[in-house]
Amino acid sequence: MSMVKEFKEFAMRGNVVDMAVGIVIGGAFGKIVSSLVTDVIMPPVGLILGNVDFSKLSIVLREKTEAAEAVSINYGLFVNTLLDFVIVAFAIFMVIKQMNRLKKKEEAAPVTTKECPKCLSTIALKATRCPNCTSEI
Repeated sequence: MSMVKEFKEFAMRGNVVDMAVGIVIGGAFGKIVSSLVTDVIMPPVGLILGNVDFSKLSIVLREKTEAAEAVSINYGLFVNTLLDFVIVAFAIFMVIKQMNRLKKKEEAAPVTTKECPKCLSTIALKATRCPNCTSEI
C-alpha cells in the first residue's frame, strides 16, 4: 500500500474529519468569545469600576528609554484572557453535559424481554408461558 493511499484512508476516517471540523469551529468560537469579553463584557465592567480599561492595566517595571523598551506586567490583558477561558470552559461544559444527557436517553431503551427461570431462554416480557420449554411463568 502506498504512503499516499494510507494517508488518504487515515485522513478520510470519520473521526479524523470530525476532529478537524471541531478544531476549526473551536478556533472560531474562541475568537467570538474573545471579542465578547473584550468588546461587550469588559467595557461595562470597567465603567462600573470607575472608567477602567482592563486592556491597558499594567504594572511598569522599567520605563521606556532610548536604549530599551518598557518592561511591564499586563495584568489587565491577563484578566481578559482569564475571563475568555472561563466562558469557553463553561460553554464546553454545557455542550458535554447536554451530550451526556442525550446519550443516557439513548441507552435507557425500554426492556421488552426477560429470561425464562426454567430454561433461561429469552422470552417476551408479557409472556405467561415459555415458548421453548412450555413452563408457566
